[in-house]
Amino acid sequence: MNLFLHNIGEIDGESLISSADALVAQPSMAVDYVLANPPFGKKSSMTFTNEEGEQERDDLTYNRQDFWATTSNKQLNFLQHIRSLLKTTGRAAVVLPDNVLFEGGAGETVRRKLMETTELHTILRLPTGIFYAQGVKANVLFFDNRPAGKNVATQEVWYYDYRTNIHHTLKRKPLRLEDLREFINCYNPANRHKRKETWNAETNPEGRWRKYTHEELAARDKTSLDLFWLKDDSLADLDNLPEPIDLADEIVENLMAGLANFRTVAENLRR
Repeated sequence: MNLFLHNIGEIDGESLISSADALVAQPSMAVDYVLANPPFGKKSSMTFTNEEGEQERDDLTYNRQDFWATTSNKQLNFLQHIRSLLKTTGRAAVVLPDNVLFEGGAGETVRRKLMETTELHTILRLPTGIFYAQGVKANVLFFDNRPAGKNVATQEVWYYDYRTNIHHTLKRKPLRLEDLREFINCYNPANRHKRKETWNAETNPEGRWRKYTHEELAARDKTSLDLFWLKDDSLADLDNLPEPIDLADEIVENLMAGLANFRTVAENLRR
C-alpha cells in the first residue's frame, strides 16, 4: 500500500508489486539491479491460530534449493534471495544489520558463499538509528554477481567507517547527502577499480577508507566481516564527548532496543 501511495506500481492492470512472501520460492525472473532495505527483525515467523483458538507464532525457515543455508534469520534469507534475483551481471546494494557480518553457523556459510560467487566490493558501516530501530547498527553491502567459475569472485573488500565518532539523530541531526560526500568520492563510481585508501598505519591512522584482502577476511574467526580500526575518542577523551542531548538520545535508543529484545525473549518463552 505504501508503494501505491507513492505512485509506484499500478492499481489497475498488471502490477510489479506482489503481496506474497518473496522468500517462499526461487524468483521467476532475473534483474540487473537490486536496491533493498529488507524488513527488520532477526527471525522470520508466522502467526497461526491453535486448537484452543489462541494466536501463536512460530519461526519460519525456508528450504530453498538455491539457498546456501537454511535458517530462520530473516536478513540472511533476504541476502540469499537478493543474490538469486540477480542476472550474472547484476548488481546490488543492500542495507543489513551487524548480525549478518558476524553471526556463526548459517551466517558464516552465507558470507563465504557470497564472497565466492559475487564480488562483494564495498561495505559502508553506518551509525545507529539510520535505517533500523533505535540502537540497531546498519551496513550497506555492495556486491556484483558473477558467472560461475573456479576462482573466488571477491579478491578484496573496501570498508568505509561512517560509524566511529559519528553521531546522528533522526530529528536533531539527520543524515544528509553532504555527510556521505567523502564516501562517494572514495567509492569512485566512475571507476571503482582505481580506488585509493585514505587509511595508512603511519601517515593517516584515522583514515575511514581501507581495504582487506579475501585471504585476510577468510582467515578470521567465522569469516567475520565485522571490522573496525579507528579509535573511539569518547572512550579515552572526556573533552571530546558528544553533546549531552546526543548522549541522552543514544542512551534512550539503547534502552529501547534492549527492551525490544527482552520482549522477543518473553514472547518465545510463552510459546
